[in-house]
Amino acid sequence: MNFKYDVIVVGAGHAGCEAAAAAANMGSKTLLITMDMNKIAQMSCNPAVGGIAKGQIVREIDALGGQMGIVTDTTAIQFRMLNRSKGPAMWSPRAQSDRAHFILKWKEVLDNTDNLYIWQDAVTSLLIGEEKEVTGVKTAMGVEFSAKSVVLTNGTFLNGLMHIGKVQLAGGRVSEPASYGLTEQLKSLGFTADRMKTGTPVRIDGRSVDFSLMEEQAGENDFHKFSYLDFKPRTLKQLSCWITYTNEEVHSILNDGLADSPMYNGQIKSIGPRYCPSIETKIVTFADKNAHQLFLEPEGENTQEYYLNGFSSSLPLHTQVEALMKVPAFRNIHIYRPGYAIEYDFFDPTQLTHTLETKLIKNLFFAGQINGTTGYEEAGGQGLIAGINAHLKTVGDKEFVLKRDEAYIGVLIDDLVTKGVDEPYRMFTSRAEYRILLRQDDADMRLTEKGCEIGLVKEDRKKLLEEKKEQINRLIEFTGNYSLKPEYINEGLTALGTSPLKQGLKLKDIITRPQITIENISEFVPAFKEELDKLPNRREEIIEATEIRIKYDGYIKREQLIADKISRLENIRIKGKFDYSTIKALSIEARQKLTNIDPETIAQASRIPGVSPNDISILLVLMGR
Repeated sequence: MNFKYDVIVVGAGHAGCEAAAAAANMGSKTLLITMDMNKIAQMSCNPAVGGIAKGQIVREIDALGGQMGIVTDTTAIQFRMLNRSKGPAMWSPRAQSDRAHFILKWKEVLDNTDNLYIWQDAVTSLLIGEEKEVTGVKTAMGVEFSAKSVVLTNGTFLNGLMHIGKVQLAGGRVSEPASYGLTEQLKSLGFTADRMKTGTPVRIDGRSVDFSLMEEQAGENDFHKFSYLDFKPRTLKQLSCWITYTNEEVHSILNDGLADSPMYNGQIKSIGPRYCPSIETKIVTFADKNAHQLFLEPEGENTQEYYLNGFSSSLPLHTQVEALMKVPAFRNIHIYRPGYAIEYDFFDPTQLTHTLETKLIKNLFFAGQINGTTGYEEAGGQGLIAGINAHLKTVGDKEFVLKRDEAYIGVLIDDLVTKGVDEPYRMFTSRAEYRILLRQDDADMRLTEKGCEIGLVKEDRKKLLEEKKEQINRLIEFTGNYSLKPEYINEGLTALGTSPLKQGLKLKDIITRPQITIENISEFVPAFKEELDKLPNRREEIIEATEIRIKYDGYIKREQLIADKISRLENIRIKGKFDYSTIKALSIEARQKLTNIDPETIAQASRIPGVSPNDISILLVLMGR
């Protein structure tokens, strides 16, 4: 066995799987090291992918040639497009996955990826060269593997400690050992580390639930998927989720148990997630609320196991069960295991560049929860970028970076390396200032050509994009040139609930009306219907993308104009050009922050908390602007 590799990826969670697949598919001889080959891409928390802003990230991963979208589509037991009542910039795909199938599908993908090898073991230390570059890893078995680049995706395993009431268990996940050694080594090399906390809810036996007392939420079965390559019907049994609520009796029992809560008795001191709080945090923070929503999610098509979203907890087992039994649907509850909290080490992400390479050690990359993020999708997006850049470092000095107006992944990474984190970072549409440009429907239009340029996107995906572009442009051109006269279309417009024409109008202008869609207007315009009938098997996808382009054309152009103006600041590179500590005109905070982060550009400097517009003006003057 040859122990020499181009890229080594440590950890086979969502970040590690994407990183390893990307590096291998680009041509690097890649080794993926995991402590348990049966837990590859384990869904540690809820069995779902996507959601608000997260779904956009998965579409972007897919558009760039990543795997998460393909795996999710294959293993989906429910699919929904969230936020349909809002504009398309807010539409967010979400799927429930069969947890067991998800692992098996990812394992199948990795096992059959050329250049990719798997080793079951725990990494205990990095091998560091004389010029402060990583040269490989050493494992618990005493094996040394060499590599040109290493990607750390350790998840919650670095010195992981689980809490259930006063019970403490060492581990990175229930029944799985923690990882030791790496944090201590990295701190000795000068890295700053801290602790974070996350949690997971109770798992419930569906046979003990009274579903008649819950509100059913079924999935949708239209053309939407995560992967732009997937046109096939879903193969697994489609299942519903269920909604119920806590009540005052539940809250009373939870309140009585707070004295034994690790979060309130001083046992846990680390940073927890604000946007996905535990049930005990909810009843304390929102003490005036009489009820909180609980969302029961199926774990798979052939299991009775359900995940209770909204009831994350580290309270003692008996408190969790006693409280749940006061929910009418759970009065006869039987659980597989209680919820628990977990503390783990993470590293300040301002110690990274936008490629996710560390500033202190060359050719070493961090991705996922090690950077202070939370969520499968955030991890997958980081893993993809880290894997791409780890490969690029093995073949030259080229870098792959996504800007804030190009992808949610770009927003995510820029936020991390520029602002750092003071709580587990979770993506929201509100974090993106250009969300009209970053819609889920056009991730392939934004990113697939970039994936082609770096060699990750294959020919079949490239061909599909070219066909899609051609069809959309053809429809837009047709609607922009085709005129409608009142005598021919007014009857149809009235039938569709919109005002009749007083004079001729282009079809494109009629489609901008809120009551009009491409499909419904085509019933009254035979020539347009003929054009639609020429569309290939991606008819619905192409029509939706075309309609969004037409209806929101003004908004898209305006936002693109703003993005182009800001991008001029992105082109003013300042890294390494200033000794900020000597520029007395800058505020003391700005000097400290700029020295610490050493931003690449003026635009990045402007996004650093504590750097004011006045500080930016000073830097522009010093740059001769």
